[in-house]
Amino acid sequence: MFEPRLALASLSGQSDAEWARSADEFAGAALLGGIALDGPTREAARELVARDREEFLPDDPVRFVDRQLAALEDADLRAGFNVRTTTLGPLREVAEICAERGALLELNAHCRQDEMCAAGAGESLLRDSDRLREQVATAADAGATVSVKVRAEVPGVDLAELTRVVAEEGGDAIHVDAMDSEGVVAEVAEAAQSAESTAGTDLFVIANNGVRDDETVREYLAYGADAVSVGRPSDDPAVLRRVKGAVSKWFAERPEVRA
Repeated sequence: MFEPRLALASLSGQSDAEWARSADEFAGAALLGGIALDGPTREAARELVARDREEFLPDDPVRFVDRQLAALEDADLRAGFNVRTTTLGPLREVAEICAERGALLELNAHCRQDEMCAAGAGESLLRDSDRLREQVATAADAGATVSVKVRAEVPGVDLAELTRVVAEEGGDAIHVDAMDSEGVVAEVAEAAQSAESTAGTDLFVIANNGVRDDETVREYLAYGADAVSVGRPSDDPAVLRRVKGAVSKWFAERPEVRA
């Protein structure tokens, strides 16, 4: 999927090509965005901006994705884009661009902002597995390598079951924001292994939340994650250097796990 197994997690309105390039000596992947692709999610993004949150709101979001990924063609990392949408047309267009550029397409089932959830995107997808299935299948059918960003601690949501849904529809990775329930990564990793045996899908597990040092890296990787991601400190070289060193050390000690 990417090496080293450290990803930069998207931060809405902040994570662009310049942000990714500033950290390419540390990370194996950088997930740009998130970006609202269709009318309902763009309106939600405008409402978020109106209350002082940062959002990318280019005139043409599909073209914006293409330009940003093109700017990273020679970067020493794998680029990706975190996207939010309620309709499939623009999702298919962006998935095709990601496929052409060898980038990851990350579906955002993570954003918990009321405006985005009311539009039918973000965290609302965790409670609507049919629509999540549809989005994963659409992106996968367009040839993209598909990741789904999810969060723990959503009442009534079984992340292990959602992991199997992602695998069944052709997804390639699940990116878990563990919140304050780090052990959920073990449940997701176990479900990912089970999905591989039943659906033939090698589902890659990325663990997120509080990744800062050797201790946090080891905790997530010991739970079975294949990689970790850094969010808010992604512009802090000291944190990224520590995390990269911890990831490299972990896998150097366990060469059989890298396969």
